[in-house]
Amino acid sequence: MASIFVVARNPEPASTLPYLLRLPLPEGPLLLKARESWPRTAKVYCHRAAPADWPADAEVLEEVPVRSCVRRGVAIDLVLDRPRENRSQLVFARLPGQGGREAIFWQSARTTAKARPGVRVPRRRAAGHTELEILVDTRERYPWRFTHQQARAQRQALPVGDYAVELDGEVVAVVERKTLADLAGSLADGSLAYVLAELACLPRAAVVVEDRYSGLFKLEHVNGGWVAELLAAVQVRYPAVPIVFAETRPLAQEWTFRFLGAARANASADDTVRGNG
Repeated sequence: MASIFVVARNPEPASTLPYLLRLPLPEGPLLLKARESWPRTAKVYCHRAAPADWPADAEVLEEVPVRSCVRRGVAIDLVLDRPRENRSQLVFARLPGQGGREAIFWQSARTTAKARPGVRVPRRRAAGHTELEILVDTRERYPWRFTHQQARAQRQALPVGDYAVELDGEVVAVVERKTLADLAGSLADGSLAYVLAELACLPRAAVVVEDRYSGLFKLEHVNGGWVAELLAAVQVRYPAVPIVFAETRPLAQEWTFRFLGAARANASADDTVRGNG
């Protein structure tokens, strides 16, 4: 049975949120009250609704098949199966100065440029963290120390990867660090595929290379085109684990700091979206 996005009329006549929305998330439907039936000109404020708020005889205004309805961190991406007004996003945020009250904003591509609730461009801090605790695998011989970032490195044995962050005692994101020679060697002997397979089991993972992609074609004693082919093959096989070329060691460290900070923030936001935060 196809997933259906439903818009109904809120039976509460005095409500400032006159519409009911039902989003077919994989883990179960999400019910919301909304100010508008679609974010056409501005972001639309929404509020969680209880099953009791949706009566059996609710007046259904719209039923649209859904191509995709997926939670990603602080947001839910909703793609409807229709030619127009088909892409939108619901962003979950906590309002400052109001006891952290939840606010849900529904926006489309047209309205996103005008307002981006919950989205901040990180500067010196990683995704809003005052100080990010980064776990460094004990097998790293010359580890990054993150002395130029607002981070604290903590040595710990990791099952996979070189750098990680935790939430409530569980690893939520990992970065595997490679020099160009390490990358080429692990591609040639096939060991990188096993690492990627294990990294793909984690919620968020990536491989960062301390060099440029063009460096593959300048390696000695190995055909650069062959290595590039091997790299393309494993990237296609494990699309959930990006392999990022960061040009230099300091840039690789900076990218890892930002990635882990954003990953931990999104992991925390998952609880907010589910209503547990």
